[in-house]
Amino acid sequence: MKNLALSLLALLTLAALLLGVAGCAKEAKEEKRSESKTATETPPVKKETIILATTTSTKDTGLLDVLIPAFEKETGIKVKTVAVGTGEAIKMGERGEADVLLVHAKKTEEKFMAGGYGETRRAVMHNDFVLVGPSSDPAGVKGLKSANEAFQKIADSASNFASRNDESGTHKKEFGIWEALIIKPEGGWYIKTGSGMAATLRVANEKQAYTLTDRGTWLVQKPNLQLELMVEKDKPLSNPYSVITLNPAKFENSRVKFEAGKRFADWIVSADAQKMINDFGKDKYPEPLFTGDSTLTTSK
Repeated sequence: MKNLALSLLALLTLAALLLGVAGCAKEAKEEKRSESKTATETPPVKKETIILATTTSTKDTGLLDVLIPAFEKETGIKVKTVAVGTGEAIKMGERGEADVLLVHAKKTEEKFMAGGYGETRRAVMHNDFVLVGPSSDPAGVKGLKSANEAFQKIADSASNFASRNDESGTHKKEFGIWEALIIKPEGGWYIKTGSGMAATLRVANEKQAYTLTDRGTWLVQKPNLQLELMVEKDKPLSNPYSVITLNPAKFENSRVKFEAGKRFADWIVSADAQKMINDFGKDKYPEPLFTGDSTLTTSK
């Protein structure tokens, strides 16, 4: 009787152990199935970083310090900014070394599009160029209404002039004025900096030279300079900026992140981004640094 009781107890214990093992296996299987289902339903977010090739003026003014964080927060896409002259930014685009361009040299942009490198080109904003120089005004140009007339007088008097000489949008605008006057600037008075706008303004300040600058960078740098505004609001000195996305058909099998670049282009012409552009600097400067232009849209 005692042996029978012990046998029954052993059988019950074994049955309990077997049930426990089976239950654990079932739970593990269910847990694995649940994890698999969750992974299928909510795939991990792919974090991307795009390269924005742009001009030094968007960086030197501090505009990108406002726009980029807002874009990154809204989209989760990180932006690596390469601020160079427009000419170099365009070349980066031609080589497929950037994902989106923010530039300001109309003829160069149109050539880029005509070559099939760009998919879309849209107006983003504008400001204008101004001629600044030393208070002594050796060429006597202050207050003139024509930039061409001012440049002619600077050349005639061989007064110091600091040129970016970097194929930037500003340099191209300056070169266009000399070209229109049939003047080839050269000699000791013509100072080639090969630098961005803020650095060129500092050289002009040091050398007591005239220079052509975008108004935004001038307003930001003005408190640190002993230069004065000489010529402004001449219609040919308009300075529009465009955002350009790259053409996938031109860059097959490349590393260019077309969709993420398009997200940035779409965002910068959106109402929210345009408001940021229009409001930028209002609390510090007497006039806008940039004016949004997203309604003036062009594409290929």
